[in-house]
Amino acid sequence: MADKYCNYLLRIQFLGFRYSGWQKQPNQKTIEGMLLKTLKFILPHRKLKILGAGRTDAKVSAVNGAFELFLEGCPLEDEKAFLNLLNFNLPSDIKIVSINNTNKNFNIIKDARYKEYVYLFSFGCKNHPFAAPFIANIPEEMKIDLMKEAANLFVGRHDFSTYTVKEGRGKNSIRKVNSCFITENNILKANFFPDTSYALHIQANGFIRYQVRMIMGALIQLGKGEIELSTIRESLVPDNTIELSYVAPGSGLLLNKLDFRGNPD
Repeated sequence: MADKYCNYLLRIQFLGFRYSGWQKQPNQKTIEGMLLKTLKFILPHRKLKILGAGRTDAKVSAVNGAFELFLEGCPLEDEKAFLNLLNFNLPSDIKIVSINNTNKNFNIIKDARYKEYVYLFSFGCKNHPFAAPFIANIPEEMKIDLMKEAANLFVGRHDFSTYTVKEGRGKNSIRKVNSCFITENNILKANFFPDTSYALHIQANGFIRYQVRMIMGALIQLGKGEIELSTIRESLVPDNTIELSYVAPGSGLLLNKLDFRGNPD
């Protein structure tokens, strides 16, 4: 961005259930679109741009997301008052947590040190309907211990071509996963949640399209006995011929952690 812009990093939380993802789209309600609409309302005479840390899919939420605000002209006079005004005008399912100055050398995409996504799910008995925006529900019983074992296989540097859409295969599909494991869900709690639910935690410096949801999809298929553990092992071997097509629902996925080089707040 040119020097005439002031740069800010804003931390954001949102419930994605009623949105068609992050990216602004014609005739669709999106997180980016709602932010731009609100920013232009409270700053009607300022030119501005925003850039998100990533493009979340439809129904995906964020506990700890971020975006950059590029504001033409003079700096904000009172950042705290601006944050309060922005939150007052945003819908109740979007909240700005903090705002901090950055400089023109900071890049929200390239300077991401790691991202952690969490996928919340339960299985067996059908959930309370109110849990639908937060937890994916699989009606069949699943072999959770086998799923936990398989999750560890994704750790390390692999070609994740099997875990993206066909048109994205071979296009920078090598990714290093720092950690991947399943635990009981301690991220979100509510009295209408099932007694037991689970969380897939997966951390990397970046992900390709649908990677996390397709990893979760493969683990669900494994848990239901539709594929074998050996299938997942083989799917991570270069030039494999494994075809996996199940993409887990977006409503179980949330961006849980986001850290940048230099630790900007």
